[in-house]
Amino acid sequence: MYVTKRGDRRQEALQWDKLTASLKKLMMRSYGNGGLHLFAEVSNWHCDCVPTTQISRLAAKTASAMTTNHPHYSLLAARISIHDLHKNTKPSFSQTIKGMYYQKSPLIADDVYEIIMKSSACLDSEMVYDRDFDYDFFGSKILESCYLLKVGGKVVERPQHMWMRVAVGIHKDDIDSVIKTYELLSQGWFTHATPTLLNAGTPRPQLSSSFLKCMKEDSINCVYDTLKECAVISKSQEGIGVSIHDIGARGGFLCNGAPTSNGIVPILGLFNASGSYIDDQGLKGEIAVYLEPLHSDIYEFLEDDEENILTALWIPDLFMQRTDSDGKWSLFCPNECPGLANCWGDEFEALYTKYEREGRRVKNVVQARHLWFKILRSQLETGTPFMLYKDSCNRKSNQQNLGTIKSSNLRTEIIQYTSLTETAVCNLASIALPKYGGIAQPSRLVGSIGSRNRYFDFDKLAEVTGLVTRNLNKIIDVNYYLDESTKRTNLRNRPMGIGVQGLADTFILLGMAFESPEAQQLNKDIFETIYYHALKASCELAQKEGGPYETYARYVGVKPSDRWDWDSLRAMIANNGVRNSLLIALTPTAPISKIGILGYNESFEPYFSNLYHSGEFVMVNKHLVHDLTEMGLWSPTVKNMIIHDNGSVQKVPEIPKELKLIYKTIWEIKEWILVDMAADRGCYIDQSQSLNIHMGQPSEKQLTALHFYAWRKGLKTGMYYLRSRAEADSIKFTVDDTTTMDEPNEDADDEIPEMAGWFTL
Repeated sequence: MYVTKRGDRRQEALQWDKLTASLKKLMMRSYGNGGLHLFAEVSNWHCDCVPTTQISRLAAKTASAMTTNHPHYSLLAARISIHDLHKNTKPSFSQTIKGMYYQKSPLIADDVYEIIMKSSACLDSEMVYDRDFDYDFFGSKILESCYLLKVGGKVVERPQHMWMRVAVGIHKDDIDSVIKTYELLSQGWFTHATPTLLNAGTPRPQLSSSFLKCMKEDSINCVYDTLKECAVISKSQEGIGVSIHDIGARGGFLCNGAPTSNGIVPILGLFNASGSYIDDQGLKGEIAVYLEPLHSDIYEFLEDDEENILTALWIPDLFMQRTDSDGKWSLFCPNECPGLANCWGDEFEALYTKYEREGRRVKNVVQARHLWFKILRSQLETGTPFMLYKDSCNRKSNQQNLGTIKSSNLRTEIIQYTSLTETAVCNLASIALPKYGGIAQPSRLVGSIGSRNRYFDFDKLAEVTGLVTRNLNKIIDVNYYLDESTKRTNLRNRPMGIGVQGLADTFILLGMAFESPEAQQLNKDIFETIYYHALKASCELAQKEGGPYETYARYVGVKPSDRWDWDSLRAMIANNGVRNSLLIALTPTAPISKIGILGYNESFEPYFSNLYHSGEFVMVNKHLVHDLTEMGLWSPTVKNMIIHDNGSVQKVPEIPKELKLIYKTIWEIKEWILVDMAADRGCYIDQSQSLNIHMGQPSEKQLTALHFYAWRKGLKTGMYYLRSRAEADSIKFTVDDTTTMDEPNEDADDEIPEMAGWFTL
């Protein structure tokens, strides 16, 4: 068998001993003896003159396909792939930057290039390329396809180059901060959001992730102005939340004296068509449209099926109260009943009931429960609309001094003020919680499993949170803004959104079931620590940088534990203020966690499944396989039983009860407990959290109970998506039916604590 060398294209006989040595070297970083299978697969591929890069890809693909045998095969596949990437890229960071700069269209900004060339010896010496081998196969492929910069379609960056580029792009010539950021990023303590990883250090460093807009007044010029602004944001592949509360209802008059309005449906069509056009250009930015359920076009809104539009409700407490009491609900045209979107709480209720008393202003009166069930049916069919509670979002906001907040963003975790002249934007990062757990001395224990003593390093979490806060504050200053409205708003209010990933992995590493009291306490401790040290860092920034953010008014207090010195912090804030109006937002982290580069489960959610397909990749809960392998229980039979039961371990008799509790999937954890945990950490989240609701086969009764439970708990985001499962199982992959059982799974959807005031279905 002959191969074609990657460099000079020479053909030579495949040297099996050389290939064997290379694979063994890579396997030194992994476990298992998958090399024998790889050798056999490659030796059976009788194809002369194959490029050596194809040999690497075949070996990586073969190892990846063996992931269900053990997740370390995914690490081996990644290391083969990264080894191949290293063969095709420059080992010098500065030389890589120089190559990307001297292009017809440079990939690196002038100032960043000059800084790197000036400090090339220092920055090159800091690179630790062995860290590139720490990703699993899926993570390495996501890095190559989505994050690492390319020239002529060819990847020219290594992962370590990307991390250093991002660090320099944020901190410029502050080399000490550059190195600190590189060290923590490259070791996986946290990561910045996708736009930051893609664009930092480039000529157009658009580093922001989330945008919120108000629909301008109800006229052709203003509607199309808003549409254009949203299209520009979508062109950058960013998500947008748009509030349309003030758009006139169908049949109502227009503010400019034109004929009667056609309502919101044609406007949704315009946004959808714009999204289709942008998508055709190879770009993809989605739009979530927010509407209060008092708009007389609400039924048409709920029936909207535009593919590029996501629907979201901005729900006042009064609607929930009327639904609970089976009361009447009045629908209005905002042009005839102005001001309802601009107030909340008692002021809203007074204005709303005033308009009701003036019956001529009411467009329609319905039973509140009739509209409620229309909302539920839409959610059961499509997973939307999202549910956000207007009064909670405003009551608990540090921006309420600016005015009434009217919407969230595409992912329901950003809660910021917008107006006709102010477009809100947020810069995000996520802290990788599993990095902070480990083996400890007894004095530091928070949990244990078997003979392994575990701890959680709150001091390290405090340190990293401070650095993340300083990084995001710096990004506000160096960011490329898409328009002046966005720039002005962000510089005045200086918001940020620190999130997390891998909370479920953290509980598993500490031997805690997601539902356990220990996990619920750790949940509170983690977010108290993050909020305290984000506030502390922001207060220090205010002292260092000449005062608090421009619109600073006050800061909402919390009722914390005694872990941190909150009294001293309050005194500091009273003296110096804080530099940033908002600090914490728990966003979905799918692109950079569960299906991305760090390999942890998404944000604060439990595992969806312990074994499943994601595209062409097989995803395995590596913690489960590790524990079962250590106990001598992992086998093809056990694997097939888990696959057959949709990733659940509950019916595998070989698995001990304590492990079954730890490895429950989200379908097997009572949803009200997840709401409780969201509420527990909510006092430390000054924006919001993207809380998905998972119900196997939800009913209107179950969904109603959970929505009211979340509302009464005071959540801002009551529901992001409703996730459900089809009644018929999807086709299982690589499963031997002779080793499985056919008993159905039991879902944990039907036990929600009763609270006074709920209506009976």
